[in-house]
Amino acid sequence: MRTIYGRLAVCLALSSSCLVAACQRGGTERVRPADRNVLTQAQLADHRFTTAYDAVEALRSNWLNTRGSDSFQTPSYVRVYLDNVSLGGKETLRTIAIGSINYIKYFDGISATSRWGLDHGAGVIYVSTRPAGAADPQP
Repeated sequence: MRTIYGRLAVCLALSSSCLVAACQRGGTERVRPADRNVLTQAQLADHRFTTAYDAVEALRSNWLNTRGSDSFQTPSYVRVYLDNVSLGGKETLRTIAIGSINYIKYFDGISATSRWGLDHGAGVIYVSTRPAGAADPQP
């Protein structure tokens, strides 16, 4: 009877040490999941797009759609910002050349309203052409 308990104790000790070693190894190799609200320059370069609208339409077409009406008289629409300058609606993405873009980030209605004001309830597509060290909201 004692040999069975002794063997179980040895097996338990070995399995716990293997578990600790596996946890320590996995802690340094964590991979950050990709943010679905950001299109990076590398993602845009993988395809042959000419404008920012083409890229967003092909890769994240749901960004272009408004999610319901918030007002019957003056409904909100998805707004576009280029380096913190308001350009207008989603059609202005057609004027932005893909080669100048650093990243494109989507802000949902709640985030956009808290950042830019109440008339941004449909969301914002933010296009950055600045290098990573500039004072923009980074992805």
